[in-house]
Amino acid sequence: MELKFEEVLKKAEEYKPQMTKFLRDMIAIPSESCGEEAVVRRIKEEMEAVGFDKVEIDPMGNILGYVGKGSRLIAMDAHIDTVGVGNPDNWEFDPYEGYEDEETIGGRGASDQEGGMASMVYAGKIIKDLNLEDDYTLLVTGTVQEEDCDGLCWQYIIKESEIKPEFVVSTEPTSCRIHRGQRGRMEIRVDVGGISCHGSAPERGDNAIFKMAPILNELQELHDRLITDDFLGKGSLTVSEIFYTSPSRCAVADGCSVSVDRRLTAGEDKDYALNQIRELPSVKKYNAKVSMYDYARPAYTGLVYPTEAYFPAWVLEEDHAACRALVETYQGLFKEKPIVDKWTFSTNGVSIMGLFGIPCIGFGPGHEDQAHAPNEKTWKAELVKAAAMYAMIPSLYLRQG
Repeated sequence: MELKFEEVLKKAEEYKPQMTKFLRDMIAIPSESCGEEAVVRRIKEEMEAVGFDKVEIDPMGNILGYVGKGSRLIAMDAHIDTVGVGNPDNWEFDPYEGYEDEETIGGRGASDQEGGMASMVYAGKIIKDLNLEDDYTLLVTGTVQEEDCDGLCWQYIIKESEIKPEFVVSTEPTSCRIHRGQRGRMEIRVDVGGISCHGSAPERGDNAIFKMAPILNELQELHDRLITDDFLGKGSLTVSEIFYTSPSRCAVADGCSVSVDRRLTAGEDKDYALNQIRELPSVKKYNAKVSMYDYARPAYTGLVYPTEAYFPAWVLEEDHAACRALVETYQGLFKEKPIVDKWTFSTNGVSIMGLFGIPCIGFGPGHEDQAHAPNEKTWKAELVKAAAMYAMIPSLYLRQG
């Protein structure tokens, strides 16, 4: 099949106003995790309007749009939930009304990551317009609950719907670079028990907060000696929350707990990370309990799909066919070599490749530093570049053999 790089770029630019309007419509619909139903309905409307061959919403609430009817399944993913707005005083404009000017679009979800969905939907239209269909079926997913529990949506898609594409393009923001991996993460809890007594005679009790103090120091020291990977970088941990139990402010605390945000580099997994903490001297001395958090919040459909809060690291080899396809697509469209890098944050790739070994690669409009920040924005030129990429990637991948 003829590779229509110039025609694809021209079409992507032609559809910039439609992508802009569609993205602004999505931004205007509040869609925090577990509250995505209205934005899913809006996406379904757009997919059907541009000519997707099949559009369905699964029992978890993910929207699945199909283009083409070939034998080889390729998927592209955008999570369509967002975080909240935080302190509204930090915003210079209404986060849902948003704004646009000649170059940018502002609003919650602009970069993270409803822009990816806008570009994917119009890539589907470009494929139809220019007859780019081949022996592939392109699955475009708008997935839910990622901000709450990254990868849960794809656990459901792979295990329950039994959908297993040859590879998945994540459209999380990359500044239109190619990202082929990320550190993983896990959510850990450390609990220490004590015995309460009246605060006027603390020697009669056993203060759990005092027992937690040396554990905190040892956790800080553990962070400094975590291993480093040449590509993904260093593992890390930080204490993100602290809790206590006590009968009153005039009593010795009988319980103290902390949450640990642990970032995993290559070569680290959940057992390794848990055992590192369990072996800390003060953890052993005070018989602290070290465990993982679970996630079991209902989707907007009411479905509860529980999982443990473990999200593995993953890296796709640079010479993998999917990575080569993206590099060749970029060079064909833009006549220059792309930057191949990694994400700092976590994506649905933790399930797609981290848990299930399905190759995953990233290319998205928008910038990482806009994610979860006030005054979030994205760039119209990047929506165009991403739409062109998404329209061409399947054809270039099939040419890899």
